[in-house]
Amino acid sequence: MMRDLKYKRLSGWLKRQKSVAVAFSGGVDSSVLAAASFMAIGNKALAVTLDSPTMARSELSNAKKVARAIGVRHLVVEGGELSSRKFRLNTKDRCYHCKRELARVLTGVAAKHGIKTVLEGTNADDLRGHRPGYKALRESRVFSPLAEFGFTKEDVRELARKFGLPVSEKPSTACLSSRISYGIRITRHKLAKVEKAEDFIKKLGVGQLRVRFHGNLARIEVSPKDFQIVLENKERVVAKLNKLGFKHVALDLSGYRAGSMN
Repeated sequence: MMRDLKYKRLSGWLKRQKSVAVAFSGGVDSSVLAAASFMAIGNKALAVTLDSPTMARSELSNAKKVARAIGVRHLVVEGGELSSRKFRLNTKDRCYHCKRELARVLTGVAAKHGIKTVLEGTNADDLRGHRPGYKALRESRVFSPLAEFGFTKEDVRELARKFGLPVSEKPSTACLSSRISYGIRITRHKLAKVEKAEDFIKKLGVGQLRVRFHGNLARIEVSPKDFQIVLENKERVVAKLNKLGFKHVALDLSGYRAGSMN
């Protein structure tokens, strides 16, 4: 099968690298890449998670659990994009400055551990969207082998199932800053507001979810099948988000769309 050939090529390439540092969020893509790296070169693979205000605490906890399940060496380092003024300004090239900072931290960690090859989990389908961050990664010589070997989103999920990873059916995630409308300055406080809003709504039983930050307006995106859950709990949702500081709360009738802020 084509997928088997892709994996054979990926595995062979990983073995030739001798040692790798993998940007690890605990999502499906980075988990598959970390698992493939561990299978290829064992403890010469290091998964690195950046503990940043843009990463939800639940996602950080999940990353630690997934790393343990894989068996890969895992390092959590503090830092983040908020140190970059250009990132905080939240222009349309925000992701470029985010990935520049990520690459800087990763290459520093790799150098400290004697690792020359730094990897991240962009897949081939991701390249079709708005990806200024990918340009920054290329400039920083961070490799994206899933994309380079032609792995689609479904290829990656199929590998996750084959590996028995606990995230094989995990909905796609993105950093919290992706919820904040371009032009609105990014702060820790705003990121925390979004995180708390999403945590509350998730506990109602919804699946895929984004709370988009438009100043005083919170725009809730969920799959159409989950509209009823939000509507049945609208008083609780509005009360909670009002308490967090949102004056207006809206349910987006177009439903969840990845990258809708673009």
